[in-house]
Amino acid sequence: MSIFTKLFRKNKVLEPIDLSPLKVDMHSHLIPGIDDGSPDMRTTLDLLRRFEKAGYKKVITTPHIMSDYYRNTSAIIRSGIERVKEHAAKAGINLELDAAAEYYLDEHFDKLIEAEDVLTFGNKNVLFELPFMAEPDMLKSTLFKLQMAGYRPILAHPERYPYWHKEPQKIRDLADRDILLQVNIGSFTGTYSPGVQKAAEWLVKENLVDFISTDCHHHGHLDLLDQARRLPSIHDVMASGKLKNCILL
Repeated sequence: MSIFTKLFRKNKVLEPIDLSPLKVDMHSHLIPGIDDGSPDMRTTLDLLRRFEKAGYKKVITTPHIMSDYYRNTSAIIRSGIERVKEHAAKAGINLELDAAAEYYLDEHFDKLIEAEDVLTFGNKNVLFELPFMAEPDMLKSTLFKLQMAGYRPILAHPERYPYWHKEPQKIRDLADRDILLQVNIGSFTGTYSPGVQKAAEWLVKENLVDFISTDCHHHGHLDLLDQARRLPSIHDVMASGKLKNCILL
């Protein structure tokens, strides 16, 4: 049985909380056609309009970089965000736009760190993700390389890795090693699974959440914002005083 089971509460429905104090969303997939996110510029612009309407001031989009699947490079991403900026300006979208990447932790990522070819945002923040099947053996060594190179690692959606659902102390250990944690807003709604929802709520209860973001790939992810705004855990994390989204503005 997961440790989260006894912590899970049936979500009450509250008055919707204002998410605009976040100001910045720092995990999304909005450069058209380069990963599993937005397929075209029209979709990207529609999504950006929804971010603006929701009260965001800045969007940092983070395409996947995976050596075996999404073979994006820094150059591809930089070129892509410039195209998005041009089209957004012509469309009258008043958002600050930036791009980094969501790096898959593998040997290719290690090589990029060694080559100092890593896209960052804010104060040398680097967003990375893990495999969903099993914790990688190289996790600690890669994080050590990142930190020794002066980067600030941010782990994407730790609540979504099922192998930690019975060992949440491993997530706390990462936080104790100065690894920042980003939780998907949609995770609080149960859209990924009840286990993921419970893990997200536990992270809030333990005051371990540094960022909440949409991980937006499509309109469905932004549809979840209205549902999430009414949930107790979102109210709690917004009141925690720990969220760092707004310092990226």
